[in-house]
Parts: sequence; structure tokens; C-alpha cells
Amino acid sequence: MSTTATSSAMDFDELTEVAGRVRRAIETVIEGKPDVVEVAVTVLLAEGHLLIEDVPGVGKTMLAKALARSIDCTVRRIQFTPDLLPSDITGVSVFNQEVRDFEFKPGAVFANIVVGDEINRASPKTQAALLESMEERQVTVDTTTYQLEAPFMVIATQNPIEMEGTYPLPEAQRDRFMARLSMGYPEPAAELRMLDGHAAAEPLEALQPVTDGQQILRLVKTVHSVHVSESVKEYAVALVGATRRSQELRLGASPRATLHLIRAARAAAALDAREFVLPDDIQELAVPVLAHRVLPAAEAHLGGRGAADIISGLVASVPLPRNRRD
Repeated sequence: MSTTATSSAMDFDELTEVAGRVRRAIETVIEGKPDVVEVAVTVLLAEGHLLIEDVPGVGKTMLAKALARSIDCTVRRIQFTPDLLPSDITGVSVFNQEVRDFEFKPGAVFANIVVGDEINRASPKTQAALLESMEERQVTVDTTTYQLEAPFMVIATQNPIEMEGTYPLPEAQRDRFMARLSMGYPEPAAELRMLDGHAAAEPLEALQPVTDGQQILRLVKTVHSVHVSESVKEYAVALVGATRRSQELRLGASPRATLHLIRAARAAAALDAREFVLPDDIQELAVPVLAHRVLPAAEAHLGGRGAADIISGLVASVPLPRNRRD
């Protein structure tokens, strides 16, 4: 075996081992949701941002905090409220009397992991303060641009838009989240275990970091090395393109969605210790990566079909790529 192949195998071994530690750490806090935890770790390694949407009390913030605490890096939490200002997020220039000049005071976004709790309770203007940082990993204040330190991930939670006192996230904001998760209610057995585990102590307080930011950056480089064949790329393009032609959708997915789908598929393949992406990876990630970016047509709403149902239908209808050597 060549030195390069041996090194690659060691990289993938490290990735699966570290990712397993992160998963197990999160699952000490989040009971009975292995699929949700798997997608969260996938988004982390794909350098994406995660939106967790569901009704209050099902563990959205707990999942975000558990993922953040499992990594030894800088973490900031932002409680989004109607009176939160954009400068609270990005930072502000203040006049320093001693040096008689303006001095930049970094905002809450200057951290490796930013937990935005109930993001849709803030005004659209404040929500938009995250746009530049999520897309370009930088913040511009008073014509000066400040780079954010890698790794950088935004994990935001939100209540459904039907809940009172919320502002729906605009399409441009939702499109910057690589994936959206819904926690769902736990199974009775998991809820019983939660009652036992959370009764005497808070498991989140006992959670210790199992990796650090520098190791996560190494794992991200390993994800970059995962091969995506031309046929798989064409399949991803065809699937996303189908959302733009569907009669059930009045807004299809963007080209950014295709890019995020491929990045997430690379991470999923790496987590499975594979050096190449399969069409199965694309199919499994289609709903969490695409559903929050599309808008169902009125007829679909009347028929009781949501975005996830429509995306699942497109996955079933778009032909799989033929086997071929790329």
C-alpha cells in the first residue's frame, strides 16, 4: 500500500473515531434521536450551519448546546429577542477617550460556534446581521472587515412561524443554513429515560469536550478529499433542478443548495469511512438540505403536502445515475 493511501486511511480512521466520540457525547444529553444527531455532526464536518425548528420544549437548544460543548473551542450564545440590535451580533465601534480614536468591540458572532436561540423572535433587520458572517465568514462594520476564526458554525433554533411573536426567516437567511432539523417528540421509552437521567442532575453540565477546534479543522480537510463522481454531481443537479420545475413548488432550491448538498454528502460519506460519495448519500440528505429552501404552492398546501413530502416525492421520481467509471 502506498504512503498516500496509508495516510488517507489513517485520516478516515481519525474522522470516524472522533465523530463517534462527539455523537456519544451528544447522546448523553439527547435521548433517542440518533438520526438527528447524525445530521448535526454531518453539518459540522461539512462546514455548514444548522437550523433546528420545532415546537418549544423538545430539546432544540439542548442539542445546540450539547454539540457546542462537545468541542473545546469558543462558544457564544445569543438569545434572540425583539429588542436585540444588529450591533449586539456583529459588534460596534466605540470612541476610546485614552487614545482618542474609535475602537472595535466584537459582537457575539466572534466565536467558533454561535448558538442563536429562537432566532425568529428578533426583527428581520437583526436576523440579517448574520448574513455576511454565515456566507463569507467575515463581519464588516464601519467599512472595516474582520475575519472570523475557523471553524465557524451557526446553530440556530426557531419555533414554527405560526407561534405568536415570531418573524419568519426570509428566504435569503434560510438558504444560508445547510440543513434544517425537526426534533420531534421522543418515543415513550426515551422520554422515560430522560425523566430518570434529568431528574437528579443536568446532563449538559456533566458533558466534557471530546475534541477541539484544531482537530475539527483536520477532519474538515479529510472531508474535502472525498471524491464525487461526475454522475453523482449530475444527479444532484438533476434533483435540485426538479424542485425548480415542480408544479407543487412556487420557489425551487438555489444553486447554493446544490453546493450544500454535495458538501453534506461528502461529510456523510466520510462518516461512513468511504472515500467517495454514493447516490444514497444525496437521497438521504435531500430533505434536511432542500426542504427549508423551497416554498410549496397553494395547491400543495390544500392537498396537505408539505415541503418534506414534495422533496421525498422528487427523490423517488428523479432517475438514479447509471453505473459508470468517472
